[in-house]
Formats: sequence, C-alpha cells, structure tokens
Amino acid sequence: MIEVEGLTKTYGEARGIDNISFHVERGEILGFLGPNGAGKTTTMRILTCFMPATGGKATVAGYDIFEESLKVRSRIGYLPETVPLYTDMQPPSYLAFVAGLKGLPYRRIKPRVEEVMEQVGLTHMAHKYIGELSKGYRQRVGLAQALINDPEVLILDEPTIGLDPKQIVEIRSLIKGLGGERTIILSSHILPEVSMVCERLIIIDEGKVKAMDTTANLLKGMGTAVRVEARIGGPADEVEKELGALAGVRVVTRTAPSNGELAARYLVEFANGDGGGHLISRLAARHAWDLYELIPAKLTLEDIFIKVVTKEEGVAS
Repeated sequence: MIEVEGLTKTYGEARGIDNISFHVERGEILGFLGPNGAGKTTTMRILTCFMPATGGKATVAGYDIFEESLKVRSRIGYLPETVPLYTDMQPPSYLAFVAGLKGLPYRRIKPRVEEVMEQVGLTHMAHKYIGELSKGYRQRVGLAQALINDPEVLILDEPTIGLDPKQIVEIRSLIKGLGGERTIILSSHILPEVSMVCERLIIIDEGKVKAMDTTANLLKGMGTAVRVEARIGGPADEVEKELGALAGVRVVTRTAPSNGELAARYLVEFANGDGGGHLISRLAARHAWDLYELIPAKLTLEDIFIKVVTKEEGVAS
C-alpha cells in the first residue's frame, strides 16, 4: 500500500531525512517512533504531498507522490500534530466544508458527515462550536476531517498529544477500530500506546531508520538479557554494590523507596538468559537483608527505543 525507497529531504546542508526506505502493507497499523527532530513529521508531510522530497521515491496506493500527487491526496486522510480547525464553526458545517474541499459530490456530503460524526463519537456535540469543545473532542473533529473522504490511508501525527488519560484511551480505541479496513501510519511519543495499537514499528533517529520490525522481534533482537526487580531492606549503597558484583550482572539501577515503603528497589539486568533471582535471594540471606520482593521484569518498548536512539548494542536494525 505504501512503498518508500531512498527518501531524502535536505535543508541546505542539513538532512531532515536521509535515504530512508520502508513499506506498509494494506490494512496494517504501523508505529512511527523517534525523538524530537528525528524526521517523523518530515516523512509524513512528504507522503501526504504537503512538501516535496529532495530525492528518492515513494508510492501510496500505487500512485507516485511526485508524478500523481492529486491521486495520492484523494486517497489519504491526514491528521497533523496541530489540527487545522475553524473554531467559529460547528462540527457538521466544518466537516461539510472539508468534504467539499476534498471533492465529495454534493449529494454525498451530508450523509457522509453524519456517518463520520457517529464513527468518532461526535454526534451529541453537533450543536456546539468547535472553539467550545474540549481538547479531546477537538481531536475527534480532526480525526473526522481526516476520515471524511473515506481514505484508504490514514497518516496520524501525534494524535493523542495533550490529551488526558481517559481521552487517550478513547482516541486509541477509535484508531485501533480503523485498522484492517485502512492502512495507518501512527506517530506518537507515548510508547505503551504504540505497542497496544501498532502491529509493526519503525524507529527513526537523525533522519535514518534505525530499527524496523514487530515489537516481539525487536525484543528478541535485544539478546538474552534478563532483568529482575528486587526490593531489599539494607544499606542502599552496599546493596547496590553487592548486586553489581554478582555473576552475570550487567547493570543495576536503584530507585528510592516510594511513600510507605521501607526499602529501595533495584532493577538488576543479567547478561545471561537464566535469570539470577536465586543469586539475589542468596545474597540477601548471607547479609541478613530483608528481601520484600523479587519479581522478573519484562523488557519493554521503552527499553528498545532507548537502546536504539542511544546507539547501544543489542538491537538488530
């Protein structure tokens, strides 16, 4: 559905994106991750024909973004990070206006507006002006304008930025429900959100693709390291030092006690794959430290992201 090959964008001597290549299958939800300034928004703007690339090529729904940009635009719904809304309009009139701009036949506009407002949960807000809506409902209006032309491809740039936890869950559920029938590229800084919604991930940094695979495969690429979280009562500096001296330990991270807790927490990463919890329990017994908790800690998408963008070893890209 989307094919990108050697895409490059330069600003004078600086490179916004540098020879990136990837593909997105029909009906797939692809997560697009990277730190600020990595090139995510630049890539999205190029794919939506909002700005030209300096080099490379890309096709969307089989159409070339350079040679057939009007056909590409008619098949794309785009939700930018800052949603372009007219706050003095009501949602139905705004969406009808956008539908007209996108070339929907007049007879289809009203039923399509009603359909999309129902789809994104806006029907009961039809009488309000957009400027009166909460951030979450304005985001729904933005998503509705991206959907109004019934696009094959949705490109969503930080769709939940600035929302509260409840609003994030609602928008995430909406996006997930759109998968399968539409191809979606989703950019977000909220890593758990991406892992819950997206089937495959691309991590971009300094304008280059650093990793690209499913979350499960990226975790496998981190090797056989195992982490154990322990809450131990004892002299914190000594406990941390002794944990770091255990066989196979790669790194120890100490966290101060939370409210009501009597002991610090230690995240212990072992280089081998056989755990190491037994070594920690023996160490605590030998020193007569109180061992309150000892639980395996799963590697997360955040671990993958940090290792990739900080150029640590252990992730296949």
